Amino acid sequence: MGMYEQLKQSVYESNMELTDRGLVIFTWGNVSGYDPDQGVIAIKPSGVEYEHMKPGDMVILDLEGNVIEGDLKPSSDTPTHLELYRNFKNIRGIVHTHSEWATSWAQAGRAIPPFGTTHADYFYGEVPITRELTKEEVETSYELNTGKVIVETFNDLDPDAVPSVLVKGHAPFSWGTSPDNAVHNAVVLEYVAKMAFRNVVLENEKPLEQYLLDKHYFRKHGKDAYYGQG
Repeated sequence: MGMYEQLKQSVYESNMELTDRGLVIFTWGNVSGYDPDQGVIAIKPSGVEYEHMKPGDMVILDLEGNVIEGDLKPSSDTPTHLELYRNFKNIRGIVHTHSEWATSWAQAGRAIPPFGTTHADYFYGEVPITRELTKEEVETSYELNTGKVIVETFNDLDPDAVPSVLVKGHAPFSWGTSPDNAVHNAVVLEYVAKMAFRNVVLENEKPLEQYLLDKHYFRKHGKDAYYGQG
């Protein structure tokens, strides 16, 4: 067994789960995982069809983007992932998809308001939208600047309390405490985005009361959480 087999396996399984959950088609989307003890990430190779992918195809890189192990080119979104790992210190997995409901909000340039408790169970407040990238940002280091604009969006937000973002005109990124947890958050984001869209269609534009948002978020997260078997 190589040094990175466990990380590759978990990132591979999480990438496969994206297709199982209907969040990606063709080669759209990617999952990465970060192992802080080894100082490396594993990420899906660029443009490889999911049905032909194997755990050994995952590419291992350091946080500066140097390839440590792997024969294939890493995902074209790798610089975005690396920028998030460098800045959001607690995250261990990142997911990027073009899932249709969340992407619709991103394309509309709208944050997803916390309309109900399903949202509040996972996201402490709205899922934010980034600003638009400038022409120069797109033409110079597009993927790196995508990461930078996400980090900028979280200047006053806690990425652990709001584990997703919508990149304006583009699509969502989600993250979590592991690759698997990041996929979980991406699945929930898609579900929440679908319901939020329906709220707007039904002419509800009123977010949840803060006290109910607090109750639902904090019963699952934080020191006094009591949801589940403990």
